[in-house]
Amino acid sequence: MSGRSARPPFSPVVSLLTVSAVWEARLDQELRELGLTTRKYGLLGHIRSTPGISFSELARRSRITVQSAHTAVRSLVDAGLVADATAHAGAASVLRVTDDGVRVLDAAEQRLAALDAELTAGAAGLSEALEGMHDDPFTGGARQR
Repeated sequence: MSGRSARPPFSPVVSLLTVSAVWEARLDQELRELGLTTRKYGLLGHIRSTPGISFSELARRSRITVQSAHTAVRSLVDAGLVADATAHAGAASVLRVTDDGVRVLDAAEQRLAALDAELTAGAAGLSEALEGMHDDPFTGGARQR
């Protein structure tokens, strides 16, 4: 017997994390070309789908702190992608995506669709198995009531 250890058993968790890292790197590259990060892309999408969303709700949906949401949104405002119609300090924010933000978000969605098509072609079975899992990853997509 050689000094090599036996190959560890297959781990779906490790395999999924490995594939995820590769796909995330590709998405990061595509978004970076548009001046976005994955987090900013998600925030921009939430703001577009829910104009006037509060920072608290934005943070909850994005699974980040309210402080992180404020910081990220500030950078989106500074980039001209989001408008914050806050009347004065301490007032509730009224966030909306600007025309430039819509343009960037549409471009990001086109790039994501192309990336989805490319990566799905190489792993159709995995793509099919993952469909709907983001709704509830512990039940395979079926929400428990």
